[in-house]
Amino acid sequence: MRLNDGRVVPNFMAQALRGEPLTVYGDGSQTRSFCYVSDLVEGIVRLLARTTAARSTAATRWRVSILQFAEKIKTLTASRSAIVFRPLPVDDPKVRQPDIALARKLLGWEPKVSLEDGLHKTIDYFRGVVLPS
Repeated sequence: MRLNDGRVVPNFMAQALRGEPLTVYGDGSQTRSFCYVSDLVEGIVRLLARTTAARSTAATRWRVSILQFAEKIKTLTASRSAIVFRPLPVDDPKVRQPDIALARKLLGWEPKVSLEDGLHKTIDYFRGVVLPS
């Protein structure tokens, strides 16, 4: 992920590592599902290996609120950043949790990397990007 692409993961990572306030839009109750890149690639490879076409979504089975996600990032980065709330954009979805039942059935795929393990790896990456030696 690019540092300034406007997505929640790089935004929270950069803000927490820099000690800046983490910006949560709305009250933070909107939910998202996250999938670590190695799990996503495995799902794509399995999908490409199929001889018949199938449409599937790669995601996790764990749903987390944006506020919980911000708090988790603060904890894992040991950041003292405050959490600030801004108005929720009109087009921001309240719930995102793709159904991965088809991927399980047709591809024998489901994510293996837990949210916490994926976040540890992602924090290590962003530490090098945000706080280069």
